Amino acid sequence: MNARLKRLMEEAEKQGWQAALVTNPKHVYYLSGFRCEPHERLLALIVTSSGRTALLVPELDRAGAEAAQAVDAIHSHRDTDDAYAVLASVIGAHASGLVAIEKESMTVTRYERLLAALPSANLTGMDAFLTAMRAVKSEDEIDRIRHAVKLIEQVLADTLPLVKPGVTELELAADIDYRMRKLGAEGPSFDTTVLAGEKSALPHGSPGLRQVQAGELLLFDMGVYAEGYVSDITRTFAVGDISEELKRIYDTVLEANRIGIEALLPGKAMSSADRAARRHIEGQGYGELFTHRLGHGIGLDIHEYPSLHGANEDLLREGMVVTVEPGIYLPGIGGVRIEDDVLVTANGPESLTTFPKALTVIG
Repeated sequence: MNARLKRLMEEAEKQGWQAALVTNPKHVYYLSGFRCEPHERLLALIVTSSGRTALLVPELDRAGAEAAQAVDAIHSHRDTDDAYAVLASVIGAHASGLVAIEKESMTVTRYERLLAALPSANLTGMDAFLTAMRAVKSEDEIDRIRHAVKLIEQVLADTLPLVKPGVTELELAADIDYRMRKLGAEGPSFDTTVLAGEKSALPHGSPGLRQVQAGELLLFDMGVYAEGYVSDITRTFAVGDISEELKRIYDTVLEANRIGIEALLPGKAMSSADRAARRHIEGQGYGELFTHRLGHGIGLDIHEYPSLHGANEDLLREGMVVTVEPGIYLPGIGGVRIEDDVLVTANGPESLTTFPKALTVIG
């Protein structure tokens, strides 16, 4: 049994859970090493108070589960089976009393079906335990994130020579997604964002048929999934000469990025990094134009705990990997965001992203 499953079993004993029922595919992978996409079908990792582990998988994933050799037993269900009846038979005597589930990722429909299948169970949440465990990355996880960062930075470097006036945001985004897979990524970790000119002032804008023009900003926000883990990087470029105001905004965001990274110290409140970066932007007169938190955790998901905002007094811990992405967005004119993926270490923050951040003119 691997260390993560042991920790779950220890937590189950501590909390008095008769069983822990993990149905989020990413958590199944995180805890057992078995990875699949069950779509609408039921996938479950079962850990019982008696110390047994089992996987319940769709029949078409059985061979993969057996090859993973991650648990004591493999059970499967066909499309014609009642998967929840099969689950109840697998849990057996452990279906009474406390049964832990992931409330945050479970649909109401699935919750109701579990209640019907396990009428003697009292369902309780284990989300806080899993969130805390996932927040601190192992060396293997950090290496996978490093790999994902390396891939996306290569994609960005290969894409920049394609930028010229007249090319559309969608053309660039399509080329980026193609290059990701060519380099071995599983795909984008979120919808690739390329925003030109006034659209760069939209923090969650979508690429379209807007053409790149000289004298404006061009923002790339992109990342990949690789070996199950994500990267997330934003860089903003000048297409030809830009105004002095846009240069000032860029320099302000760049300094806020530096300040935010330097504030990521173990034992410090997460709010401190956001406040430090925000103070600088406010001091330059752009406080109202920095409209979102400083950053978020990354790992198996593109957005996961922790959240780096000004009201979060949770403490930073060694091994966390977070983004630092201050931005200033001038409506109708343009915006700048600079985002790095940063590892919190005992010796200070380590930026896993290394793509140059000085204002660069392209096109």
